[in-house]
Amino acid sequence: MCFVQALLPPCGGGIFQNIECGENSASEKLRFVNFHRGFNAVGFGRCRKSLLRPITAKEDRESIISDDGNGVPKYKGISVNKLNCVKNEPDSSFTNRPAAFSGKNLSDLSTNGNSKNILWHECPIQKLDRQKLLQQKGCVIWITGLSGSGKSTIACALSRSLHSRGKLTYILDGDNIRHGLNRDLGFKAEDRSENIRRIGEVAKLLADAGIICITSLISPYQKDRDACRALLPKGDFIEVFLDVPLAVCEARDPKGLYKLARAGMIKGFTGIDDPYEPPCSSEIVLKQQQQKGSDCMSPNNAAEKVISYLEKNGYLRA
Repeated sequence: MCFVQALLPPCGGGIFQNIECGENSASEKLRFVNFHRGFNAVGFGRCRKSLLRPITAKEDRESIISDDGNGVPKYKGISVNKLNCVKNEPDSSFTNRPAAFSGKNLSDLSTNGNSKNILWHECPIQKLDRQKLLQQKGCVIWITGLSGSGKSTIACALSRSLHSRGKLTYILDGDNIRHGLNRDLGFKAEDRSENIRRIGEVAKLLADAGIICITSLISPYQKDRDACRALLPKGDFIEVFLDVPLAVCEARDPKGLYKLARAGMIKGFTGIDDPYEPPCSSEIVLKQQQQKGSDCMSPNNAAEKVISYLEKNGYLRA
């Protein structure tokens, strides 16, 4: 007698990988099924209270075994060869009913970009539920400005201040993202756009999770920032423009990049030989004057200005 042990769905049918039989060394010498990478096989058997209970081929023999006319037994669409190995031979009751697997009509499938035949899967826990749990509203604080304007510094100050208030934040820093997710991108115009698009999509997911997502990116092109804004519900994209003159940023030059760009060692550097398009309608503008002796807004003061906006617009409560 051959025993088959498998995890079956509640109704006894499902899709499994290619399987082959082997003999157990236990004293009972039961033959068990091993699952391997390869073609699929459709599971068989009737519903059971325990999904791990061994299933015997003999149990349901009359109901599940048929003869294909050549003396080879078939288990409702599954052929068993002389070595008692199961191979895939899909049953029409499965292959002709793809909607049975998805629970959706095929007309619900869609195409998005290069992805075809995809379906949006809804979850019972939604953004409002997560926001209630966190006692805050998920949003994206998009900090933009020239290199050296202080984006990363202000992002960290803002995150620290919100954290001290018991609010959950996450920073997507331009350089950090290029260490992983966007490591395959350069600094050509099309790569810059793709860099911002990917970060915008990640920021949208974090905001949907109820997190206050803070991005610190040069994001030099208006159309790319507008595209990211369009990903989120109205009001959930908060653009913060660090309006710091090029001369001030170049004087700071914290990474030494302006010096390299001026020497021609870096091509396409924003502000030198590639344009920066200042935002035309930012929610918050943090301006720093160029004149000597003018007050310089500290990172903490800048963070408090952003927090005041969040409080006023209800983002720090569910």
